[in-house]
Amino acid sequence: MSTKTVKALWALLSVTALMVVIAAFPVPALSQDKPADNMQILRDKIKADKKLLVAVNMELTDVEAKAFWPVYEGYQNELFLLRGRTVKLIKDYSDAYEKMSNDKAKALLDELMKIDSLGLKLRQAYLPKFRQVLPEVKVVRYYQIENKINAALNYELATNIPLMKAAQ
Repeated sequence: MSTKTVKALWALLSVTALMVVIAAFPVPALSQDKPADNMQILRDKIKADKKLLVAVNMELTDVEAKAFWPVYEGYQNELFLLRGRTVKLIKDYSDAYEKMSNDKAKALLDELMKIDSLGLKLRQAYLPKFRQVLPEVKVVRYYQIENKINAALNYELATNIPLMKAAQ
């Protein structure tokens, strides 16, 4: 696959991930009759786009793929729960943004640290599982792909979430 195609897939995944974050904060005038259905469609699209990106970049043999994808799905399901907590954290930040108290700021930061900690624990917990089904070089490659996806998502979030207002 060409570098141009891979870059296009990365861009598509980043934009789609940002759409999910934005969709978590519906604008009343733009809301549809069934926002939950729309959100599920977005989630399914992100999962499919991400899986395609991973598949293209992993270059798995048939034997490796048969063993890898079930582990991948388990990991993604648990990662999805963390992403849900992140979306809730962003919503809580948005709700409190104009009238942020020290207590609320502390609670938000504590939750961010907990999410980060759980993310590391999840990556560590799945490492032996991936090592059971793939050669080490491909395990590293998969973790690199996940890191790049996280970096792209974090960049998109950072550019769209304003800094907390300075204390008065």
